[in-house]
Amino acid sequence: MDLSTLIGIVSAFGLMIMAIMKGCSLMVFIDAPSLLIVGGGTLGATLVHFPFNEVFRAFSVAQKTFFIKEIPPTQLIEQLTNFAGKARKEGLLSLQSVIKDVDDPFLSKGLQMAADGHEPDALAQMLVREIDYIRERHESGADIFASLGAYAPALGMVGTLIGLVQMLQSMDDPSTIGPAMAIALLTTFYGAVAANILFLPMSGKLRTRSHSEILKKELIVEGMNSILAGENPRIMEQKLHTYLAPKDRQSVYKKGK
Repeated sequence: MDLSTLIGIVSAFGLMIMAIMKGCSLMVFIDAPSLLIVGGGTLGATLVHFPFNEVFRAFSVAQKTFFIKEIPPTQLIEQLTNFAGKARKEGLLSLQSVIKDVDDPFLSKGLQMAADGHEPDALAQMLVREIDYIRERHESGADIFASLGAYAPALGMVGTLIGLVQMLQSMDDPSTIGPAMAIALLTTFYGAVAANILFLPMSGKLRTRSHSEILKKELIVEGMNSILAGENPRIMEQKLHTYLAPKDRQSVYKKGK
C-alpha cells in the first residue's frame, strides 16, 4: 500500500468535506444530474480519444498508485554483485540455480538468457527493447489519466452551460431556478475536484512510478552486461552506484561480504 497516495486522497477529501459541513449539509453538494454530466461525459470523451482496450488497461494500471511492491535499487545492486561473483567463480551456467530465488521477472529473464548462452549484444538488445515497450505502456496509462484530468473540468463547464440555459428558460417560474443553478455550479465543482484530486495527481504518480521502474530495469541491463563481460564484482558495483544518489551508495563489501 502506498501511504502517500492514500493519505493525500483522504486528507484532500476529508478537509474539503469538513469545510463544507461547517457551512451546510453535505447533501447540498450531491446532485445526480451533475454527476452524470461530468462522469459520463468525461468517460465518453476519453473513449473517443483512446481505444477501449487502452482505457480499460489504464484503469487496471491505476492500482499501481495504491499498491506496489518496491524493490530498492540497493537490493538489486547487491543481488547483481553476488551473481557476478558467482558467475566468475562457477561460470554463467551456475546462474540457473539462483533464478528461482529472484522476485523481479525482468532480472529473472536476464539471468535465464545469460545462463542459456545468449551473446551480450543480443541480450542487451532484447532487454532494452522490452524497456522501451514498458515505457510506452506506462506513458499511455499516464496520458489517459492526464486526459481525464483535462476533460473533467471541460465537462463541468458544459454542465454549467446546461444549467444556465435551463435557468434562463424558466425565469418566469422561481421554483425551477434553484435546481437549474445547482446543476450549473455543481458540475463545475465536480469537474474541478475529479481533475485536481484524482486524475491529474494519479497521472503524476504513474509517471513517477514509471521513472523509478525504468531506472531499475536499466540498472539490471547494465549489471547483466557486466556479468557477461566477466567484470570484477567490485568494479561492477561502482559502475551501478552511478544510478543512485551519493547518499544511497553503500558497498556490499563494507558489510563484510
